[in-house]
Amino acid sequence: MSVITTNKRAYFDYNILETCEAGIELKGFEVKAIKTGRVNLSGSYAVIRGNEAWLLNSDIPPHQPKNAPLDYDSKRVRRLLLKKEEIKNLINRTAEKGLTLVPLKVYTKRDKIKIEIGLAKSKKKFDKRESIKKRDIERETNRKF
Repeated sequence: MSVITTNKRAYFDYNILETCEAGIELKGFEVKAIKTGRVNLSGSYAVIRGNEAWLLNSDIPPHQPKNAPLDYDSKRVRRLLLKKEEIKNLINRTAEKGLTLVPLKVYTKRDKIKIEIGLAKSKKKFDKRESIKKRDIERETNRKF
């Protein structure tokens, strides 16, 4: 398993409660772009509509822009491939107040592109300040040694 990209913003803005692995439905040139690292997950999220999971607002620019179709939208809605039981579980969990689905990582697993989505609860402003303080303290201790 090699991680292609992580959504650092999601780890900063949310408390991750659970994670699950999903496949993602892609076009051929999108696969090539992702394998070269051209994917951006910041600001993206997942929703469940009609017993299907969808990834919204993720940016996958084409690997070779001149070879991409003229009507290609890099932020198009992509279907996430999950089992029915997993979708039912996620529907029940997201019905709770304040829980959302956010993509955390994109990685390859046996030549397949997978995405890790997390069930997350939004952090409050003071929680974000605490995480910034912890990170700064950790940096200072690493500099001293």
